Amino acid sequence: MFDTMTVTKAAGALIGSLLFLLLMSWAASGIYNVGSAGHGEGAEHAQAYTIPVETAAAGGGEAAAKDEGPDFATVLASADPAAGEKVFGKCKACHKTDGSDSTGPHLNGVVGRPVASAAGFNYSDGMKAHATEAPVWTPEAIEHFITNPKAAVKGTKMAFAGLPKVEDRANLISYLETLK
Repeated sequence: MFDTMTVTKAAGALIGSLLFLLLMSWAASGIYNVGSAGHGEGAEHAQAYTIPVETAAAGGGEAAAKDEGPDFATVLASADPAAGEKVFGKCKACHKTDGSDSTGPHLNGVVGRPVASAAGFNYSDGMKAHATEAPVWTPEAIEHFITNPKAAVKGTKMAFAGLPKVEDRANLISYLETLK
């Protein structure tokens, strides 16, 4: 059935394949270093380039960033509702302006409306608690909220990251004021 030559060829092929894999692994580890060969555990590695990062003084970073540029009241006075309607495109995924609720509550008549008061909408506990701190959606309260919703209202279900530009916030609020 099997003669000695067939067994020898099969064993040679198997041993040759294993030897080839061993040599290729050794060559690849010399070319592509994975881990810390030649460096101690936790040793500092040489970087190709570094990016200097300035750290702000404790608590002063956000205040300094907020103080730069015009204040909200000045920008709101000259806000453009048409530009705000374009910014509202980011809100349309969750909010409607026809009086019906979606993922979020409807936003027609929101300026001047009590916080967490859209009838039939199930607000988060965080938003209900926020209603005791800021009972009415004034333009300033909306501006504070849409800057960073998660930071403004702990526990809100709103997953939106916020609007970083003061002009976008003012234009959006100006647009929301036109919706009754």
